[in-house]
Amino acid sequence: MTFDDLVQHFARWLDGTGEESGLVVSSRIRLARNLRQVRFTSRASEEDRERVVEAVKAAAGACRGLSEAVFMEADRLSEMDRQLLVERHLISPALAGGEGRRGVLVNRDQTFSVMVNEEDHLRLQAILSGFQPGRAYALASEVDADLAKALPYAYSSRWGHLTACPTNVGTGLRASVLIHLPGLVLTQDMEKVLRGITQMGFAVRGFYGEGTDVVGNLFQISNQITLGKGEGQIVEELEKVTRQILSFEQNARQTLLKEARPQIEDKIWRAYGILENARVLTTQEFMNLSSAARLGRSLGVIPRPDVRALNELMVRTQPSHIQRSAGKALEPAERDILRAEIVRKWLEEKKN
Repeated sequence: MTFDDLVQHFARWLDGTGEESGLVVSSRIRLARNLRQVRFTSRASEEDRERVVEAVKAAAGACRGLSEAVFMEADRLSEMDRQLLVERHLISPALAGGEGRRGVLVNRDQTFSVMVNEEDHLRLQAILSGFQPGRAYALASEVDADLAKALPYAYSSRWGHLTACPTNVGTGLRASVLIHLPGLVLTQDMEKVLRGITQMGFAVRGFYGEGTDVVGNLFQISNQITLGKGEGQIVEELEKVTRQILSFEQNARQTLLKEARPQIEDKIWRAYGILENARVLTTQEFMNLSSAARLGRSLGVIPRPDVRALNELMVRTQPSHIQRSAGKALEPAERDILRAEIVRKWLEEKKN
């Protein structure tokens, strides 16, 4: 699989399957790991970085989940292509903007990736469509166990897995869901829910994780504590808090329909009408309008597009994907025109 192959084949985590896929876009498990007797990435020499890359590539060849994975050399990709991998949620903004030898292993359906030489030597990530954190954890654990047979992890019997950031020490596990919560935003209950989530030991982040903004009413909910709890316990707690949030969101949606149905339906149909006919769309505009369309589809107000189409458009309309489709770098105003054209054509195709 080449980089061009990856661009042409959309990730399976966008396919709109899995439990509660109308509200939960994806479930992700990330494991931070480091190699014993190799300096953390922030202090590593180029020789150290190269050593890590070669060790991970060799180990992946014998790993059941990575035997057909391809290593994308981030330090040799263009800035646009690195950003495209961020837009696919295959690498972090930190890896894209880093320096020195680094890259990512990606499997064919893009449900599993291993970032190499980000903050830690390895960041293993399993990402699946809908509400499936338990299944994502099982996938990540299987690959982690296979890699551990060939790679000497930095591990302490007292502290667990040793990581570059103290907040990841222990399990090194971050479990998260990307969840769509327009009902709580519209009823102005989101701030109260966020306070409760934080008090329960969970973090709320934006579309691309830590340090990024919330767009399109999409929130990433993840655990903050990695030390003193088992991996299974962390995943179970995320499942529990997510189900509570889903219940709050469903209640908020019912309240909106009961108290302001005409206004909600008008908001949804206006958004869909703009998406079908706009000639200029910024990324922010698209994300907000598609949020209303996603809500409308979930409530049965509009018959289309389905969740998969909205998920794929969500990624296909990001800046680097648009420029890749154009085959050249574009100014923001040019991207906005092409984005509107892509959305119009996409929605027209889904009618048939």
